[in-house]
Amino acid sequence: MFTVGTWLWVINPFMAYGSASSLMKSYYPEGMNEALIGNILYETLQGLHYLHQNGYIHRSVKGSHILISDEGFVSLSGLGHLYSMVRSGERAKVAYDFPNFSTAMLPWLSPELLRQDLYGYNVKSDIYSVGITACELATGRVPFMDMHRTQMLLQKLKGPPENPLYGTFPGEQSPMKISRSGVDSGIGESVVAASMTQTMTSERLRTPSPRTFSPALQNLVEICLQQDPEKRPSAGMLLSHPFFKQVREQTHGSALSLLPSLAQERKHSSSKPFLQSWKKSYSKATEENKEWTFH
Repeated sequence: MFTVGTWLWVINPFMAYGSASSLMKSYYPEGMNEALIGNILYETLQGLHYLHQNGYIHRSVKGSHILISDEGFVSLSGLGHLYSMVRSGERAKVAYDFPNFSTAMLPWLSPELLRQDLYGYNVKSDIYSVGITACELATGRVPFMDMHRTQMLLQKLKGPPENPLYGTFPGEQSPMKISRSGVDSGIGESVVAASMTQTMTSERLRTPSPRTFSPALQNLVEICLQQDPEKRPSAGMLLSHPFFKQVREQTHGSALSLLPSLAQERKHSSSKPFLQSWKKSYSKATEENKEWTFH
């Protein structure tokens, strides 16, 4: 870490395997095995526990912000939206700040962060994101990702109808009227939409996950995605969850034996021209930012 003029530079070690998200898309399109998920999330929670103890909320936990080194170590990135709870030398109990997220980040965010009300949010918001990330790594899909943003918000506020490990939320447009800008055309319609959500959701066909998961992983996801943030465990408490004890005993606390060989990874990475990959990512990000965001 060093400064150049008014810039602060933070240099991280090279993470040869890239992000958990890119690794999953290349080698585990239907989701990673539980042993690998457990090792990745355990070290992610260690990083979160450190941040939370020091008064920071990460606010951007997801698969693409979890990096893996050539030795199988995990690093938590995506610190651009880090928020300090320490103000004027005192630690606040809640935060009210809502950063200018890309709409692509919304599926990982907690209901209380999206709600933006007088209750605010705290470090337990990151725990909700851990639950969504667990589903992402386990199934190869992100819950809520294909839903219209208004519909997603309503669904998050009332809670998912089932454990997201075993169901997806199709991106069907709801029958309520949507303005061309992508936002509700009136407060009344939002209220009507809220009352219709339960009926619409129950009538939709869901594509079940083709895999089955251990009771320990199911429980981990369920307690992380609880609507009431006070009922979610802290990052420190989650480190002792039976799911992590189970998988880390099997792998002796290292994910390296579960990862593809680096030679295979380098061959796969070199087969994609960098400029072409960058242009595709930039174009996608530009399109995402055209959609409306929650202010």
